[in-house]
Amino acid sequence: MKRRLAALVWSFLLMTGLALPQSQIAAWTAPSTEQLNSVYPDVEALYLDLHRNPELSLHEQQTSAKLADRMKALGYEVTTGVGGNGVVAILRNGPGRTVLLRTDTDALPVEEKTGLPYASHVTVKNQSGATVPVMHACGHDIHMASWIGTARLMADNRQSWHGTLILIAQPAEEIVAGAAAMLKDGLFTRFPKPDFALAIHDESTLPSGQVGYTSGYALAASDVVDITIFGRGGHGARPQDTIDPIVIGARTVLALQTIVSREIDPHDSAVITVGVFKGGTQFNIIPDDVNLGLSVRSYKPEVRKHLLASIERVTKGEAMAGGAPREPLVKETPGAHATYNDPELTNRVTAALRNALGQSNVVEIPPKMVSEDFAEFSLAGVPSAMFFVGAVEPAKFAMAQQSGTPLPGLHSSGWAPDREPTLKTAIKTETTALLEVLGH
Repeated sequence: MKRRLAALVWSFLLMTGLALPQSQIAAWTAPSTEQLNSVYPDVEALYLDLHRNPELSLHEQQTSAKLADRMKALGYEVTTGVGGNGVVAILRNGPGRTVLLRTDTDALPVEEKTGLPYASHVTVKNQSGATVPVMHACGHDIHMASWIGTARLMADNRQSWHGTLILIAQPAEEIVAGAAAMLKDGLFTRFPKPDFALAIHDESTLPSGQVGYTSGYALAASDVVDITIFGRGGHGARPQDTIDPIVIGARTVLALQTIVSREIDPHDSAVITVGVFKGGTQFNIIPDDVNLGLSVRSYKPEVRKHLLASIERVTKGEAMAGGAPREPLVKETPGAHATYNDPELTNRVTAALRNALGQSNVVEIPPKMVSEDFAEFSLAGVPSAMFFVGAVEPAKFAMAQQSGTPLPGLHSSGWAPDREPTLKTAIKTETTALLEVLGH
């Protein structure tokens, strides 16, 4: 009886023109080639503009203004100045889930050496007053331009999804400060709190056209540890009158390496890198102190806690063994938290991406020890997932794989994404992911 009634209602809607036949309302699950081509000229123009005019962390005023103006033109409710130079753009489309899509906006103090006709020649004064070059060496220009393309496609095809779409342009990712600043400024209280958060990142280890995914821990937590080891300086020819902090520092560097190799479960990943060792002014002078600078990486919170505690223990122990006149200073500066891709969300979106891009173009990639502040949204209680869009020209990628010659990567002065296919794949990835969680 219910089926007959539904059929009669549907027939009435068809006769009155209030509904299209089933054959004409197939679900839109991914943008077509024609749709991508239609938005691409504007996306490319924005990309070239952003690449030529990068801005450092905490100084993204013009970048944010460009994004905000475009989102307003697309009909989004736009709020600027969130957490500094952050932009929040909302498109409400009836009842349903609320989904956040993030782009980051800042560039790096790197001199571009790509030789491209649209290369950045921007220089600015940094926080210390020094003049530095600026370049989008991490691909945030790719992220922003594709984000705008995705925003347009979602706005133009509102009949294919329902719910609330929140697109945020987040500043200061490179100094892992922007996400926390936006949250502190009310991102999840002044605006609807999302059910899911999504993001993409360009990827230097995949050819353009491919997308990588990692379920669970994807990017590492990072901490900086600054150590000052004290000694008693004197003449290099009379070491018996001194306590040499360089020797204590050298022993400390070696001892720190045993923390990972002998204290951490081999199934858990961890890195302790001593990137700074400063001490002394002249070959025949033993200094009063030396400075060590450490980068510490991990995934699990318990491993992170263990690493930091052991670094302090080992440093103090080596100073005591070397007869240091006072305990070393150990200063920890927390960085990013580990980025955790919600497995259920990741698997769901990955299946949709395989349908949209082809099975062979969606590949699992291992976790990385680099860091991101996208983790802040997951820690705020929102299931999140980041996907990695290949950005290397396929022929160059194949040649490099065959020869073993490394290609320029992220944060390199030579980083130059394969522009058109990377942008189109990024838009298709974002739109497909949003439709998967909003379109059903």
